[in-house]
Amino acid sequence: MTADDSFGRLDDDDYPAYTMGRAAEMLNTTQGFLRAIGEARLITPLRSDGGHRRYSRYQLRIAARARELVDQGTPIEAACRIVILEDQLAEAQRINAEHHRTDKTAGRPVA
Repeated sequence: MTADDSFGRLDDDDYPAYTMGRAAEMLNTTQGFLRAIGEARLITPLRSDGGHRRYSRYQLRIAARARELVDQGTPIEAACRIVILEDQLAEAQRINAEHHRTDKTAGRPVA
């Protein structure tokens, strides 16, 4: 991969561009918090060739939501489950909206 390819991927929400230290700094949290939500299987960071955790912007948004819930007093395991369910609901709503758009453009009645 060339430098030009790497810069182009920075717009990719799933590109693991952030080290654990930088991710913790951006979220104003600890590296331990990031490890804990990884252990709770909320996010699974990719690993660099050297074995270091790397996070994407999408993962940072998920982690930020979990941090918000934990800061409000929700236990970390429950916060992770809530975030997973919220993410699944958002994806289901996106798919549903896409199906409705497809039905409208195909001339089919929409229920």
